[in-house]
Amino acid sequence: MSTSAAISAYNKVGVESGVTSADPHKLISMLYQGALLAIANAKNGMLRQDIPAKGKAISHAILIIDTGLNASLNKEVGGELALNLSALYDYMSQRLLFANINNDMAALEEVSRLLGELKEAWESIRSQAIAPVPAPTILPEGQSERRLYARG
Repeated sequence: MSTSAAISAYNKVGVESGVTSADPHKLISMLYQGALLAIANAKNGMLRQDIPAKGKAISHAILIIDTGLNASLNKEVGGELALNLSALYDYMSQRLLFANINNDMAALEEVSRLLGELKEAWESIRSQAIAPVPAPTILPEGQSERRLYARG
C-alpha cells in the first residue's frame, strides 16, 4: 500500500469513526468544518487556476450546506430562526454557485466568513450547555458551612 493510500484510508476511517461516535450537536459542527474546508480547497483551486479542483470543492461545499446543514433544520419546531437559517443557507449556496461561475474569490470569502460565524455561534451553544453548574450546598438547619484551609 502506498503512503498516500494509507493516509487516505486513515483519514476515511477517522472521519467515519468521528461521525459514528458524534452526538447531533457535534455532527452539525462537523458539517460546518467540512464546508469551510471545501471552501478553502476551492480558494486554493482558484488561486492555482485548477478549474476542475475548484468546481469539485465548491460543489462539495454546496452539497454540505444544502443536504447537510439546511436539510437538518426542523422548520416546524425551529420556527422563525430555522426559516432564517434556511434562507441564509440558500443564499450561501447561490453565492458559491456565483463564485464558481465567475471565479469570484470575494464570494468564497463571504460564504466562508458567514459559515465561520455560524460555526462559532453553534460551538458556543455547546460550551454553554455542557458547562458544569455548581451544585448548591444544602446544610442541616442551624449549621453553617465550614471551610478547611491547608498550610503550605
